[in-house]
Amino acid sequence: MPRIPPELCAKCKGYKRLCGLPYCPILQRFRASMSTALRVEGRSVEGATPPGVLVGERGYPAVRLYLFIPPGVSGEEARIYDAPQIWAGQRLTLARIISLRSSILGASLRADARDPYRLYETEIGLAALSERPVDAEAELRRPPVPRLRFDGLVKPVGPTAPAERVRVSSSPRLPPSLEKAIWDDARASDIVWELYRSGVDIYSIQRAFSLGFLGRPRSRRIVPTRWSITAVDEILSGRLRAAIRGLPEIGEAELYYGEYLGNRFIIVLLPGPGSIEWIEAWHPRTVWTRHGSKPVVYRLVEDPLGRKTAEDGGYSAAKLGVLEHLYNRGRRADAVIIREILPSYYAPVGNWHIRETVRRAMREGPIARAPGPEGLQEEIERRLDLPGLARESRLLGLGGRRQSRLDEFPGFA
Repeated sequence: MPRIPPELCAKCKGYKRLCGLPYCPILQRFRASMSTALRVEGRSVEGATPPGVLVGERGYPAVRLYLFIPPGVSGEEARIYDAPQIWAGQRLTLARIISLRSSILGASLRADARDPYRLYETEIGLAALSERPVDAEAELRRPPVPRLRFDGLVKPVGPTAPAERVRVSSSPRLPPSLEKAIWDDARASDIVWELYRSGVDIYSIQRAFSLGFLGRPRSRRIVPTRWSITAVDEILSGRLRAAIRGLPEIGEAELYYGEYLGNRFIIVLLPGPGSIEWIEAWHPRTVWTRHGSKPVVYRLVEDPLGRKTAEDGGYSAAKLGVLEHLYNRGRRADAVIIREILPSYYAPVGNWHIRETVRRAMREGPIARAPGPEGLQEEIERRLDLPGLARESRLLGLGGRRQSRLDEFPGFA
Protein backbone atom coordinates (compact mmCIF):
# COMPACT_ATOMS: atom_id res chain seq x y z
CA MET A 1 0.00 0.00 0.00
CA PRO A 2 1.23 3.52 -0.71
CA ARG A 3 2.43 5.41 2.35
CA ILE A 4 -0.15 8.19 2.11
CA PRO A 5 -1.35 9.43 5.52
CA PRO A 6 -4.64 7.77 6.56
CA GLU A 7 -6.11 11.16 7.46
CA LEU A 8 -5.54 12.34 3.88
CA CYS A 9 -7.31 9.28 2.47
CA ALA A 10 -10.19 9.81 4.90
CA LYS A 11 -10.66 13.38 3.61
CA CYS A 12 -10.26 12.36 -0.02
CA LYS A 13 -12.38 9.16 -0.18
CA GLY A 14 -10.80 8.42 -3.54
CA TYR A 15 -12.17 11.28 -5.61
CA LYS A 16 -10.56 14.58 -4.49
CA ARG A 17 -7.03 13.40 -5.45
CA LEU A 18 -5.48 15.13 -2.47
CA CYS A 19 -2.38 12.92 -2.72
CA GLY A 20 -1.53 14.39 -6.13
CA LEU A 21 -1.81 11.10 -8.04
CA PRO A 22 -3.92 11.02 -11.23
CA TYR A 23 -6.21 8.33 -9.73
CA CYS A 24 -6.70 6.58 -6.40
CA PRO A 25 -4.39 3.54 -6.30
CA ILE A 26 -6.40 1.98 -3.46
CA LEU A 27 -9.66 2.02 -5.44
CA GLN A 28 -7.95 0.95 -8.66
CA ARG A 29 -6.50 -2.14 -7.04
CA PHE A 30 -9.71 -3.03 -5.25
CA ARG A 31 -11.82 -2.71 -8.40
CA ALA A 32 -9.50 -4.98 -10.39
CA SER A 33 -9.41 -7.48 -7.53
CA MET A 34 -13.20 -7.42 -7.17
CA SER A 35 -13.56 -7.95 -10.90
CA THR A 36 -11.53 -11.15 -10.66
CA ALA A 37 -13.59 -12.42 -7.73
CA LEU A 38 -16.83 -11.78 -9.63
CA ARG A 39 -15.58 -13.80 -12.63
CA VAL A 40 -15.33 -16.91 -10.46
CA GLU A 41 -18.63 -18.75 -10.69
CA GLY A 42 -19.31 -20.72 -7.55
CA ARG A 43 -16.19 -22.40 -6.26
CA SER A 44 -14.68 -23.53 -9.53
CA VAL A 45 -12.09 -21.62 -11.53
CA GLU A 46 -10.56 -22.45 -14.89
CA GLY A 47 -7.76 -20.73 -16.76
CA ALA A 48 -4.10 -21.06 -17.68
CA THR A 49 -1.30 -20.45 -15.21
CA PRO A 50 1.11 -17.99 -16.95
CA PRO A 51 3.00 -19.94 -15.32
CA GLY A 52 3.00 -18.37 -11.88
CA VAL A 53 3.48 -19.66 -8.36
CA LEU A 54 4.29 -18.24 -4.95
CA VAL A 55 5.46 -19.95 -1.78
CA GLY A 56 4.64 -18.10 1.43
CA GLU A 57 6.93 -18.02 4.43
CA ARG A 58 4.47 -17.76 7.30
CA GLY A 59 4.47 -20.90 9.45
CA TYR A 60 7.55 -22.38 7.77
CA PRO A 61 8.09 -25.35 7.27
CA ALA A 62 4.29 -25.66 6.93
CA VAL A 63 3.76 -23.21 4.07
CA ARG A 64 1.10 -22.06 1.65
CA LEU A 65 1.70 -22.57 -2.05
CA TYR A 66 -0.31 -20.40 -4.45
CA LEU A 67 -0.83 -21.38 -8.09
CA PHE A 68 -1.89 -18.29 -10.05
CA ILE A 69 -4.74 -18.60 -12.54
CA PRO A 70 -6.38 -15.70 -14.40
CA PRO A 71 -10.03 -16.84 -14.50
CA GLY A 72 -11.32 -17.46 -17.99
CA VAL A 73 -7.98 -16.67 -19.66
CA SER A 74 -6.39 -19.50 -21.64
CA GLY A 75 -3.45 -20.21 -23.92
CA GLU A 76 -0.76 -17.67 -24.72
CA GLU A 77 -3.03 -14.85 -23.59
CA ALA A 78 -2.27 -15.85 -19.99
CA ARG A 79 1.50 -15.32 -20.27
CA ILE A 80 1.35 -11.54 -19.79
CA TYR A 81 -0.06 -11.92 -16.25
CA ASP A 82 3.32 -13.02 -14.82
CA ALA A 83 6.07 -12.03 -17.23
CA PRO A 84 8.65 -9.54 -15.86
CA GLN A 85 10.84 -9.66 -18.95
CA ILE A 86 7.86 -8.85 -21.20
CA TRP A 87 6.66 -6.10 -18.84
CA ALA A 88 10.08 -4.47 -18.86
CA GLY A 89 10.62 -5.00 -22.60
CA GLN A 90 7.26 -3.42 -23.47
CA ARG A 91 7.67 -0.74 -20.77
CA LEU A 92 4.26 -1.48 -19.24
CA THR A 93 3.07 1.18 -16.82
CA LEU A 94 2.82 0.67 -13.09
CA ALA A 95 -0.98 0.90 -13.33
CA ARG A 96 -1.06 -1.80 -16.03
CA ILE A 97 1.17 -4.16 -14.04
CA ILE A 98 -0.93 -3.71 -10.90
CA SER A 99 -4.08 -4.34 -12.92
CA LEU A 100 -2.65 -7.57 -14.35
CA ARG A 101 -1.52 -8.82 -10.96
CA SER A 102 -4.88 -7.93 -9.42
CA SER A 103 -6.68 -9.96 -12.06
CA ILE A 104 -5.24 -13.35 -11.21
CA LEU A 105 -6.53 -15.69 -8.55
CA GLY A 106 -4.19 -17.57 -6.24
CA ALA A 107 -5.46 -21.09 -5.53
CA SER A 108 -3.67 -22.05 -2.33
CA LEU A 109 -2.62 -25.44 -1.05
CA ARG A 110 -0.77 -26.42 2.10
CA ALA A 111 2.69 -27.89 1.66
CA ASP A 112 5.43 -29.26 3.87
CA ALA A 113 8.69 -27.55 2.91
CA ARG A 114 10.55 -30.74 3.83
CA ASP A 115 8.62 -32.80 1.28
CA PRO A 116 8.90 -31.20 -2.17
CA TYR A 117 8.30 -34.55 -3.87
CA ARG A 118 4.55 -34.15 -3.38
CA LEU A 119 4.71 -31.41 -5.99
CA TYR A 120 6.23 -33.83 -8.50
CA GLU A 121 3.31 -36.23 -8.04
CA THR A 122 0.59 -33.60 -8.59
CA GLU A 123 2.31 -31.92 -11.59
CA ILE A 124 1.65 -28.51 -10.00
CA GLY A 125 5.39 -27.97 -9.70
CA LEU A 126 6.02 -28.93 -13.33
CA ALA A 127 3.22 -26.62 -14.48
CA ALA A 128 4.90 -23.74 -12.64
CA LEU A 129 8.16 -24.40 -14.53
CA SER A 130 6.63 -24.69 -17.99
CA GLU A 131 7.91 -22.58 -20.88
CA ARG A 132 4.33 -21.84 -21.91
CA PRO A 133 1.01 -21.33 -20.08
CA VAL A 134 -0.61 -24.50 -18.79
CA ASP A 135 -4.36 -25.06 -18.45
CA ALA A 136 -5.47 -25.68 -14.89
CA GLU A 137 -8.66 -26.06 -12.85
CA ALA A 138 -9.15 -25.36 -9.17
CA GLU A 139 -11.99 -26.36 -6.85
CA LEU A 140 -12.09 -23.78 -4.07
CA ARG A 141 -13.20 -24.36 -0.50
CA ARG A 142 -14.80 -20.93 -0.39
CA PRO A 143 -15.17 -17.95 -2.72
CA PRO A 144 -12.09 -15.71 -3.02
CA VAL A 145 -11.89 -12.55 -0.93
CA PRO A 146 -11.18 -9.42 -3.02
CA ARG A 147 -7.86 -7.99 -1.83
CA LEU A 148 -4.39 -7.19 -3.08
CA ARG A 149 -1.19 -7.73 -1.11
CA PHE A 150 2.06 -5.89 -1.78
CA ASP A 151 5.58 -6.87 -0.85
CA GLY A 152 8.94 -5.21 -1.33
CA LEU A 153 10.45 -8.22 -3.09
CA VAL A 154 7.73 -10.25 -4.82
CA LYS A 155 5.09 -9.22 -7.33
CA PRO A 156 1.65 -8.14 -6.01
CA VAL A 157 -0.77 -10.94 -5.20
CA GLY A 158 -4.47 -10.66 -6.09
CA PRO A 159 -7.42 -12.43 -4.45
CA THR A 160 -6.68 -15.86 -3.00
CA ALA A 161 -8.72 -18.79 -1.75
CA PRO A 162 -7.85 -22.22 -0.31
CA ALA A 163 -8.34 -25.00 -2.85
CA GLU A 164 -9.78 -28.46 -2.29
CA ARG A 165 -7.82 -29.60 -5.30
CA VAL A 166 -5.94 -28.23 -8.28
CA ARG A 167 -5.78 -30.18 -11.52
CA VAL A 168 -3.38 -29.54 -14.39
CA SER A 169 -5.29 -30.28 -17.60
CA SER A 170 -2.62 -29.73 -20.26
CA SER A 171 0.97 -30.86 -20.56
CA PRO A 172 3.74 -28.62 -19.20
CA ARG A 173 6.78 -28.14 -21.42
CA LEU A 174 10.06 -27.53 -19.61
CA PRO A 175 13.35 -26.25 -21.07
CA PRO A 176 15.42 -29.42 -21.75
CA SER A 177 18.25 -28.33 -19.45
CA LEU A 178 15.83 -27.64 -16.61
CA GLU A 179 14.06 -30.96 -17.07
CA LYS A 180 17.44 -32.71 -16.87
CA ALA A 181 18.47 -30.68 -13.80
CA ILE A 182 15.49 -31.96 -11.82
CA TRP A 183 17.10 -35.41 -11.80
CA ASP A 184 20.66 -34.24 -11.18
CA ASP A 185 22.33 -35.13 -7.88
CA ALA A 186 24.44 -32.01 -7.34
CA ARG A 187 24.55 -28.94 -5.14
CA ALA A 188 21.74 -26.48 -5.82
CA SER A 189 24.22 -23.64 -6.35
CA ASP A 190 26.05 -25.63 -9.04
CA ILE A 191 22.79 -26.45 -10.81
CA VAL A 192 21.63 -22.82 -10.67
CA TRP A 193 24.87 -21.73 -12.34
CA GLU A 194 24.68 -24.40 -15.05
CA LEU A 195 21.04 -23.56 -15.83
CA TYR A 196 21.93 -19.88 -16.11
CA ARG A 197 24.86 -20.64 -18.44
CA SER A 198 22.62 -22.83 -20.60
CA GLY A 199 20.24 -19.92 -21.20
CA VAL A 200 17.35 -20.70 -18.83
CA ASP A 201 15.84 -17.38 -17.74
CA ILE A 202 16.37 -16.32 -14.15
CA TYR A 203 12.66 -16.33 -13.30
CA SER A 204 12.32 -20.01 -14.22
CA ILE A 205 15.41 -20.74 -12.11
CA GLN A 206 13.91 -18.85 -9.17
CA ARG A 207 10.70 -20.90 -9.37
CA ALA A 208 12.60 -24.19 -9.63
CA PHE A 209 14.73 -23.23 -6.62
CA SER A 210 11.66 -22.19 -4.64
CA LEU A 211 9.73 -25.38 -5.38
CA GLY A 212 12.57 -27.63 -4.25
CA PHE A 213 13.40 -29.06 -7.67
CA LEU A 214 17.16 -28.42 -7.44
CA GLY A 215 19.94 -29.85 -5.32
CA ARG A 216 20.91 -33.09 -3.62
CA PRO A 217 17.78 -35.28 -3.50
CA ARG A 218 17.93 -35.76 0.27
CA SER A 219 18.54 -32.07 0.92
CA ARG A 220 15.83 -30.56 -1.27
CA ARG A 221 13.38 -28.20 0.38
CA ILE A 222 10.56 -25.93 -0.73
CA VAL A 223 11.85 -22.37 -0.25
CA PRO A 224 9.63 -19.30 0.28
CA THR A 225 9.60 -17.13 -2.84
CA ARG A 226 11.09 -14.09 -1.09
CA TRP A 227 14.10 -16.12 -0.02
CA SER A 228 14.59 -17.85 -3.36
CA ILE A 229 14.67 -14.59 -5.36
CA THR A 230 17.60 -13.18 -3.41
CA ALA A 231 19.29 -16.57 -3.08
CA VAL A 232 19.42 -17.06 -6.86
CA ASP A 233 20.65 -13.49 -7.41
CA GLU A 234 23.42 -14.02 -4.85
CA ILE A 235 24.45 -17.43 -6.20
CA LEU A 236 24.81 -16.08 -9.73
CA SER A 237 26.52 -12.87 -8.59
CA GLY A 238 29.03 -14.89 -6.58
CA ARG A 239 29.91 -17.03 -9.59
CA LEU A 240 30.20 -14.02 -11.91
CA ARG A 241 32.35 -12.15 -9.39
CA ALA A 242 34.69 -15.12 -9.03
CA ALA A 243 34.99 -15.43 -12.82
CA ILE A 244 36.08 -11.80 -13.33
CA ARG A 245 38.33 -11.49 -10.27
CA GLY A 246 41.61 -11.96 -12.14
CA LEU A 247 40.65 -10.11 -15.33
CA PRO A 248 42.05 -6.72 -16.43
CA GLU A 249 40.41 -3.60 -15.04
CA ILE A 250 38.55 -1.15 -17.25
CA GLY A 251 40.60 1.88 -18.30
CA GLU A 252 38.38 4.85 -17.43
CA ALA A 253 35.20 5.91 -15.59
CA GLU A 254 31.95 5.07 -17.39
CA LEU A 255 28.40 6.31 -16.71
CA TYR A 256 25.25 4.28 -17.44
CA TYR A 257 21.65 5.37 -16.96
CA GLY A 258 18.25 3.69 -16.76
CA GLU A 259 14.75 4.74 -15.70
CA TYR A 260 11.49 2.78 -15.37
CA LEU A 261 8.41 2.82 -13.11
CA GLY A 262 9.49 5.92 -11.25
CA ASN A 263 12.92 4.48 -10.47
CA ARG A 264 16.14 6.07 -11.76
CA PHE A 265 19.44 4.24 -11.85
CA ILE A 266 22.88 5.81 -12.22
CA ILE A 267 25.63 3.20 -12.60
CA VAL A 268 29.26 4.32 -12.61
CA LEU A 269 32.04 1.85 -13.40
CA LEU A 270 35.54 2.78 -12.22
CA PRO A 271 38.94 1.12 -12.60
CA GLY A 272 39.25 -1.04 -9.51
CA PRO A 273 39.35 -4.57 -8.08
CA GLY A 274 35.58 -5.07 -7.78
CA SER A 275 34.05 -3.16 -4.86
CA ILE A 276 30.37 -2.27 -5.27
CA GLU A 277 28.53 0.57 -3.55
CA TRP A 278 24.72 0.86 -3.45
CA ILE A 279 23.03 4.16 -2.64
CA GLU A 280 19.24 4.10 -2.45
CA ALA A 281 17.28 7.33 -2.02
CA TRP A 282 13.53 7.52 -1.48
CA HIS A 283 11.75 10.80 -2.15
CA PRO A 284 9.02 11.94 0.25
CA ARG A 285 5.54 10.53 -0.50
CA THR A 286 6.86 7.27 -1.94
CA VAL A 287 6.03 3.74 -0.85
CA TRP A 288 8.23 3.62 2.25
CA THR A 289 8.29 7.31 3.21
CA ARG A 290 5.57 9.43 4.73
CA HIS A 291 3.89 12.46 3.27
CA GLY A 292 5.95 15.57 3.93
CA SER A 293 8.96 13.71 5.32
CA LYS A 294 12.55 14.21 4.24
CA PRO A 295 14.20 11.93 1.65
CA VAL A 296 15.52 8.67 3.06
CA VAL A 297 19.01 7.64 1.88
CA TYR A 298 20.43 4.17 2.43
CA ARG A 299 24.01 3.03 1.66
CA LEU A 300 25.49 -0.47 1.35
CA VAL A 301 29.03 -1.52 0.38
CA GLU A 302 30.39 -4.88 -0.79
CA ASP A 303 34.12 -5.54 -1.09
CA PRO A 304 35.79 -7.53 -3.92
CA LEU A 305 35.52 -10.73 -1.86
CA GLY A 306 31.75 -10.40 -1.55
CA ARG A 307 31.61 -9.21 2.06
CA LYS A 308 28.68 -6.81 2.53
CA THR A 309 27.78 -4.25 5.17
CA ALA A 310 24.14 -5.38 4.98
CA GLU A 311 21.75 -7.63 3.07
CA ASP A 312 19.28 -6.05 0.65
CA GLY A 313 17.20 -7.78 -2.02
CA GLY A 314 17.03 -4.72 -4.26
CA TYR A 315 20.81 -4.39 -4.21
CA SER A 316 21.21 -8.09 -5.06
CA ALA A 317 18.95 -7.66 -8.10
CA ALA A 318 20.82 -4.57 -9.33
CA LYS A 319 24.27 -6.01 -8.70
CA LEU A 320 23.53 -9.00 -10.91
CA GLY A 321 22.99 -6.78 -13.96
CA VAL A 322 26.31 -5.01 -13.43
CA LEU A 323 28.28 -8.23 -12.93
CA GLU A 324 26.66 -9.79 -16.01
CA HIS A 325 27.90 -6.85 -18.06
CA LEU A 326 31.46 -7.13 -16.73
CA TYR A 327 31.50 -10.92 -17.20
CA ASN A 328 30.34 -10.64 -20.83
CA ARG A 329 32.89 -7.91 -21.41
CA GLY A 330 35.79 -9.78 -19.82
CA ARG A 331 36.71 -6.97 -17.42
CA ARG A 332 36.51 -6.10 -13.74
CA ALA A 333 35.73 -2.76 -12.14
CA ASP A 334 34.48 -0.99 -9.07
CA ALA A 335 30.83 0.00 -9.38
CA VAL A 336 28.58 2.60 -7.84
CA ILE A 337 24.83 2.03 -8.25
CA ILE A 338 22.55 4.92 -7.31
CA ARG A 339 18.81 4.26 -7.17
CA GLU A 340 16.52 7.29 -6.88
CA ILE A 341 12.85 6.44 -6.18
CA LEU A 342 10.36 9.10 -7.26
CA PRO A 343 6.84 9.73 -5.88
CA SER A 344 5.39 8.16 -9.05
CA TYR A 345 6.50 4.77 -7.68
CA TYR A 346 3.44 4.59 -5.45
CA ALA A 347 3.24 0.81 -4.96
CA PRO A 348 5.98 -1.86 -4.77
CA VAL A 349 5.78 -4.45 -7.54
CA GLY A 350 8.81 -6.59 -6.70
CA ASN A 351 12.52 -6.54 -7.41
CA TRP A 352 12.26 -7.71 -11.00
CA HIS A 353 12.07 -4.13 -12.34
CA ILE A 354 15.35 -3.26 -10.60
CA ARG A 355 17.10 -6.21 -12.20
CA GLU A 356 15.66 -5.57 -15.66
CA THR A 357 16.23 -1.79 -15.65
CA VAL A 358 19.88 -2.18 -14.68
CA ARG A 359 20.33 -4.93 -17.27
CA ARG A 360 18.86 -2.68 -19.95
CA ALA A 361 21.04 0.27 -18.92
CA MET A 362 24.18 -1.86 -19.17
CA ARG A 363 23.16 -3.29 -22.56
CA GLU A 364 22.57 0.18 -23.98
CA GLY A 365 26.14 1.18 -23.10
CA PRO A 366 27.68 4.19 -21.35
CA ILE A 367 26.21 7.63 -21.90
CA ALA A 368 29.47 9.30 -20.85
CA ARG A 369 33.13 8.49 -20.19
CA ALA A 370 35.90 10.36 -18.38
CA PRO A 371 39.40 9.67 -17.01
CA GLY A 372 37.95 9.81 -13.47
CA PRO A 373 34.62 10.25 -11.65
CA GLU A 374 35.11 14.03 -11.36
CA GLY A 375 34.59 14.30 -15.10
CA LEU A 376 31.18 12.65 -14.78
CA GLN A 377 29.90 14.72 -11.86
CA GLU A 378 27.98 17.29 -13.89
CA GLU A 379 26.23 14.61 -15.97
CA ILE A 380 25.35 12.57 -12.86
CA GLU A 381 23.87 15.53 -10.99
CA ARG A 382 21.93 16.65 -14.06
CA ARG A 383 20.06 13.34 -14.10
CA LEU A 384 19.16 13.22 -10.38
CA ASP A 385 16.46 15.24 -8.63
CA LEU A 386 18.01 15.03 -5.16
CA PRO A 387 20.96 17.47 -5.01
CA GLY A 388 24.22 16.13 -3.69
CA LEU A 389 23.12 12.49 -3.77
CA ALA A 390 26.24 11.39 -5.67
CA ARG A 391 28.38 12.92 -2.90
CA GLU A 392 27.15 10.16 -0.58
CA SER A 393 29.43 7.79 -2.48
CA ARG A 394 32.84 6.98 -1.02
CA LEU A 395 34.00 5.27 -4.22
CA LEU A 396 33.22 8.30 -6.37
CA GLY A 397 34.88 10.65 -3.90
CA LEU A 398 32.89 13.66 -5.10
CA GLY A 399 32.27 14.76 -1.53
CA GLY A 400 35.96 14.72 -0.64
CA ARG A 401 35.83 11.30 1.04
CA ARG A 402 37.20 8.98 -1.60
CA GLN A 403 37.78 5.41 -0.47
CA SER A 404 41.46 4.48 -0.88
CA ARG A 405 42.58 1.40 -2.79
CA LEU A 406 45.02 -1.07 -1.31
CA ASP A 407 47.54 -0.57 -4.10
CA GLU A 408 47.74 3.14 -3.23
CA PHE A 409 49.39 2.46 0.12
CA PRO A 410 53.23 2.57 0.29
CA GLY A 411 54.83 -0.85 0.22
CA PHE A 412 51.77 -2.61 -1.15
CA ALA A 413 52.82 -5.48 -3.39
